[in-house]
Amino acid sequence: MRYLMLIYGDEQAALQGSEEQQQASFAEWMQFDQEIQASGVTTAGEALQPTSTATTVTDNGGEPLVTDGPFAETREQLGGYYVLDVPNLDEAIKWAHKCAAATDTVKLELRPIMEFDQG
Repeated sequence: MRYLMLIYGDEQAALQGSEEQQQASFAEWMQFDQEIQASGVTTAGEALQPTSTATTVTDNGGEPLVTDGPFAETREQLGGYYVLDVPNLDEAIKWAHKCAAATDTVKLELRPIMEFDQG
């Protein structure tokens, strides 16, 4: 079963620490990334640029309405994701917990990916 593991955090809070703290946090992320990549559990994953680079597109009477920034104004922003290919939700939770343990400033959302029969 495939799950999308969405990684949410406070962009501003992540920048508040000292240079050493930021480097240590990044090193923990890289350690987790290497572990999940080596396990073969993930089929894709990327970090995202800050929300200040986002563009939101909606429909305005048949024409695109384009605005700068994310759709939702929230304290926590989507910062990245992994696509997990695991046997079940319990295994997805194990990987999400490992990711959460890499830093105490993120929250993770697991969403099953809808599979469509192509036959």
